[in-house]
Amino acid sequence: MASLKHIFNELHYELTRKIAEGGMGIVYEATQRGAGNFRKIVAVKLIREEYSTIPEFQKNFIGEARLVADLIHTNIVQTYHLGQVGGQYFMVMEFVRGIHLENVLDRHRALKKPIPVDLAAFIISRVARGLAYAHTKRDSDGRHLNIVHRDIGPKNVLLAYEGDVKLTDFGIAKALDLMYNEEGKVIAGKDEYLSPEQASYAVTDARADLFPLGIVLTELLLGRNIFRSADRLESRRNILTLPIPRFSTLRPEIDARLEAIIQKALQRDREKRYQSAGEMLTDLEVYLYSDRYGPTNEKLGVYLKELMEYHEPGVPPLSLRSPAPSSI
Repeated sequence: MASLKHIFNELHYELTRKIAEGGMGIVYEATQRGAGNFRKIVAVKLIREEYSTIPEFQKNFIGEARLVADLIHTNIVQTYHLGQVGGQYFMVMEFVRGIHLENVLDRHRALKKPIPVDLAAFIISRVARGLAYAHTKRDSDGRHLNIVHRDIGPKNVLLAYEGDVKLTDFGIAKALDLMYNEEGKVIAGKDEYLSPEQASYAVTDARADLFPLGIVLTELLLGRNIFRSADRLESRRNILTLPIPRFSTLRPEIDARLEAIIQKALQRDREKRYQSAGEMLTDLEVYLYSDRYGPTNEKLGVYLKELMEYHEPGVPPLSLRSPAPSSI
């Protein structure tokens, strides 16, 4: 670690602490230094040395960096730089001072407290907004990139304490010229957040991101993922066959308009599902704002701070100083 810090210091990045670690890589909080005492907090995502030598992992890591480099949107975590030190590839990314959506779910479960319906819909609307941008992105030659994230889930949604909602981890995304996981042979994504297309090894398009977005919405509203099973195969089977309930019977605050949005997002036949993230975004925003002053980033930020500070006896608080690192 000492030598790694020294190498990054020479590149004007001071690695201050490790904030996430996975099987493939490590994410550090770092300070980028520049002229005139310029300092900026960033996240440095470093692929493990043993994986840096494997061509497939190299291609995936480089492919992710290339893909997200031009995805400049308030609801997507930005990537600033791709580099290589000592044979290891690294990405410099936006540092999000906040928490994962999964942390929010865990906190509400610990407190036995439901997430407010309007905030749940608001969070999902912001993810839909980021997806609408990514799904319609074109390259510099005007070619449609046909991006499909393929890993929508609470771990890949970051909530800043200012209330910004940001989608991250395009590591297994499908896109034009950046497709390394051959569909039909592998399943990309987590079993309990798959679309029926993914669960059945079918070729995906952008609509495959909208079914799991519907799953995340219902999980926020109910506090549980109805498709999740301890057995991975059973989770995939649930995605394909579990009867879709009327969610208003499970939580009465879900009105007919929100129920209709959920049911459309969870259509197994993608021809009957939302045909674009933009279409789902519009319905969510009409639901949120057509007859009232709906939630805002500021309202969500205040709620998150109060949520993470407040704790009951026996339920420890989560530190507001713990950032939500980019996923590995």
